[in-house]
Formats: sequence, C-alpha cells, structure tokens
Amino acid sequence: MQLQDKYRVAILSAYALALHGFESMLPTPIPWVRLGLANIITLVALVLYGFRTAMMVTLIRVILASIFTGTFLGPAFILSFGGGVFSTAAMGLVFISFKNLFGPVGLSLIGAFFHNIAQLTLAYFLFIQRLEAILIISPVILLIGTLTGVANGIVSDILIKNLLKKDEEKIQNVVQE
Repeated sequence: MQLQDKYRVAILSAYALALHGFESMLPTPIPWVRLGLANIITLVALVLYGFRTAMMVTLIRVILASIFTGTFLGPAFILSFGGGVFSTAAMGLVFISFKNLFGPVGLSLIGAFFHNIAQLTLAYFLFIQRLEAILIISPVILLIGTLTGVANGIVSDILIKNLLKKDEEKIQNVVQE
C-alpha cells in the first residue's frame, strides 16, 4: 500500500470516528438504534476509492471506537463489527458487480439492510436465542434502517459529487497553468 493510500485511509477513518463520536452524543429513542452517520464515510470511500479502502475504514472505525468507548470485544463490539463488515462486504459486492445500476442511495440501502440483518442474526445466535423477540423487533429495526439508509445515501451522494467536482476543478487548474 502506497503512502498516499495509507494517508487517505487514515483521514477517512478519522472522519468516520468523528461522526461516530458525534452520533454517540445524540439521544436515541430506542436503545442501541443509531443513525449510522459513520457509514457515510464508508460509502464515500467505496465509491471514490474502492472496496479495500472502504473495508479498512470500517474495520479501523469499529475497532478504535470500541476501544475508545470501552466496549472492545463486548456485545456492542460484536454487533457493530459484524454489521459493519457484512454491510461493507454487501455494498462492495453490489458496487463491483453492478457498478452502474446502484447509486449512493441504493448502495446505502443495501448496506443498511445487511447491517441490520447481520446484527439481528448475531443477536439471536449469541445473546437472545428467542426467535419471537427477534421477529418482534425486526420490523422496527428494518424500518429505521431503511430511513437512515436513505438519508445517509443522500448525504453521501452530495458529498461524492462535491468531492468529484473539486477534483475536476483541480485538474482544470493544472491544465490551464
């Protein structure tokens, strides 16, 4: 990995950690339900820099955030890690396989869905082991995930377009000089 790529991953991870920290300060009406703001950075990383960068940002964010909050290797870490890895892998697979079919909003919805499915599955097998409890909470989790997935996808789309526009402006300035 080149130095520029390492720098890019570090910067993106720092942004993801900052969003994660900001989000942790927001009150939530339902315990453990979050907006997933850090996933905006993962999606930007995927679209602009590829799957490897997106997965590295996800792993760094989840591991460091859990260390900072004191949840490393605990239940919250396991759910966050599983959801993050599974959703990033799903978005990456879809992005690579159907590059022109899904934009940031579609990818974000895919990521939100697979994040929720992974967390519900892990919660069932590792912690709850009561299918009726999972079936009761699933519609609520999936609905909130869909809403936040759309919102995060819209923000990601705006961010990606602005970053691409700035890159084009830089190239034009270099060509004009």
